[in-house]
Amino acid sequence: MSKLIATAAIRGANKLVAQAETMLEKAINEKGKDYVFEFPDTAFHLPMIYAMTAFPVKTLGDMKVGLGFAKELLHDEPEEHIWKPYLGEALDSGMATLFAEEIILALRYISGLEPCKDPETGYVYNGFISDTIQRNLGIQLVDGTMPGFAAIIGAAPSDDIAVTIVRELQEKNILTFLSGQYKGDSVTKQLLRKGVQLGWDTRIVPLGPDTEHTLYALDWAIRASLIFGGKKPGDFKEHLKYQKDRVFAFAIVLGELDDIKWTTGAGAINMGFPAIGDTDIPVIHPTGVCTYEEVDKEFDHSKIAQKAIEMRGLKITVEKPPIPVAYGPAFEGERIRKEDTFIEFGGQRTAAFEWVRMRELDEIEDNKIIVIGENWQQRYEAGGQMPLGILIEVAGRKMQKDFESVIERKIHSNINEAQGIWHMGQRDINWVRISNAAKKEGFTLEHLGILNATMTHHRFRSIVDKVQVTLYVDEKDVKGRLDEARIAYRERDLRLGSLTDEAVDTFYSCLLCQSFAPSHVCVITPERLGLCGAYNWLDGKAAFEIDPTGGNQPITKGECLDPKFGRYTGADEYLKKATGGAVETLNLYTIMENPMTSCGCFECIIAIIPEANGVMIVNRGFTGMTPIGMKFSTLAGTVGGGAQTPGFMGVGVNFISSKKFLYGDGGLKRIVWMPKGLKERIAEDFRKTEEAAGVPGLLDKIADETICEDSEKLLEFLTQVGHPALSMDPMI
Repeated sequence: MSKLIATAAIRGANKLVAQAETMLEKAINEKGKDYVFEFPDTAFHLPMIYAMTAFPVKTLGDMKVGLGFAKELLHDEPEEHIWKPYLGEALDSGMATLFAEEIILALRYISGLEPCKDPETGYVYNGFISDTIQRNLGIQLVDGTMPGFAAIIGAAPSDDIAVTIVRELQEKNILTFLSGQYKGDSVTKQLLRKGVQLGWDTRIVPLGPDTEHTLYALDWAIRASLIFGGKKPGDFKEHLKYQKDRVFAFAIVLGELDDIKWTTGAGAINMGFPAIGDTDIPVIHPTGVCTYEEVDKEFDHSKIAQKAIEMRGLKITVEKPPIPVAYGPAFEGERIRKEDTFIEFGGQRTAAFEWVRMRELDEIEDNKIIVIGENWQQRYEAGGQMPLGILIEVAGRKMQKDFESVIERKIHSNINEAQGIWHMGQRDINWVRISNAAKKEGFTLEHLGILNATMTHHRFRSIVDKVQVTLYVDEKDVKGRLDEARIAYRERDLRLGSLTDEAVDTFYSCLLCQSFAPSHVCVITPERLGLCGAYNWLDGKAAFEIDPTGGNQPITKGECLDPKFGRYTGADEYLKKATGGAVETLNLYTIMENPMTSCGCFECIIAIIPEANGVMIVNRGFTGMTPIGMKFSTLAGTVGGGAQTPGFMGVGVNFISSKKFLYGDGGLKRIVWMPKGLKERIAEDFRKTEEAAGVPGLLDKIADETICEDSEKLLEFLTQVGHPALSMDPMI
């Protein structure tokens, strides 16, 4: 590392620490050192300082301590280092910078200046990234759907170049954070001028207009090792190792670098994240003792994204169907407004359905797309609204009837991942829109069939040998086929509904989250889906058929040692092997003794409330207080990381209505509190289960935040309504 770069990094760090100190003294004078602050919806205080030092910054007075840590890392000027000149001083300064930037941004929140609003466009930046968002995206990060994230800092030479770089990252499914500016412009403004949709739905997230806002992306990264990796606060070496080995991030810096960019970059390099610029910056390669990634440059903007991906060591293969628009999961959250719509199907406006049907190999023609209807080309070209029935017929030597629903659920992703094409719902309540922009690019009705055929082959290549897609566009044909489809839906539901844990001899594991939490294994049964809510037993079965060496492996149940708690010899043996001995035994139906481990991307948390002799359930996204005095974010900090935590457990939403829910603890009757929104979400299925359990009306006896947020009022309510938990055997 050249002395020039080290000098810039050290100078920038000193500047930011001084700025933080001035701002902090002003805030203490105005509000007092005991003024309490926390970033929105996080259990980790000021995450960078907390992870690296184990010191929880809760007040302005605590910020002085945090700033003291930064000062200890400062240098006046670069000095010769024993194994690489100037590296130690620059990296120390980089970490000091991250501490100072975290304090500066916290103080800006206190002053009401965060999240920022752009004065020219009125756009409101994201600001701090909450724990809820982190956990929402957790499954995509661990299953490889989202292979990594990029931080783009500055501004491209032109708006079109900015769009090209970001679109390439989108097509490769990279989450992209935007911050900073160059010569008064920024990639955020450039994308807004080109009409590009920004936000979490499209995986392009503007954090703020300054380089310092890059800290929010690094805070997001460091929490991965706290949430998913189970790393302890203060174990900074383990945190930095986890970042380098498991958090696949990199930076693209557009425009000349100043002191703040250099010192923020030094902080990122400290975490193992490489950076690439489009100006003539010195190239820094890892050598000797140093194992940090390099800094590089690329003047050709058509190559800069790919070079950055290669620097980080990511190998990304994207399957793109032969359609005239971009394709990838990053487009799945794209919205198409009514005024931007060329044509739409279904959505209660026209008759529509989608149906996957298993056929014999000699009954269909592979990759054949059939459109049935009179004058359908002219009607499509006119736009507006049309009926649409999508029949996908599949055949394969390993295909099974039970896989129809698994393949059918993927129609949503098949269609939504095409840029400018929007899909919602399933079965006979589906809704599809094609945008004016997609039509202009040449997207036709037949392309709906092409992309479904291509992606069904790609996603289910080991069980599907042939795919034929038929599109019905005449109302009489759609309604006729719809009657057939509804019969198939009912038969399928009856068949799947009869599956119980006792009726099968094989469970399935889900090891996808082990990329983040090495000691976590989900055990998925017919009556207990994965805690992320994304994988059920049929998904695991299909995934194993597709990829026998993949993340979903069969678990032979073996002997049932405890039918009440759900303990099986085969599950225990598998867990010991899959976790390297970290987990030796598992009870599937209790939270009190050897419960399921959690990674961090659970949909809900169950927690015991001893004084109520029951449990509460709080869902991700609920930010209010709970009767045990902790919010979801705080609770989640104690449950994840692959540890078994008796009395606490992460679960998927649909497990709440399962007959096996806490079967060993007394089942549904133990639930005494959950957020109102969650009650409404599960009401239909829950009512059926409570009837079967002989406790009709139980849902109405479960308290929510509109009734109480503390245990004293909870007990009053439970006593008033006669909740059954109060008369059950003690949980402890």
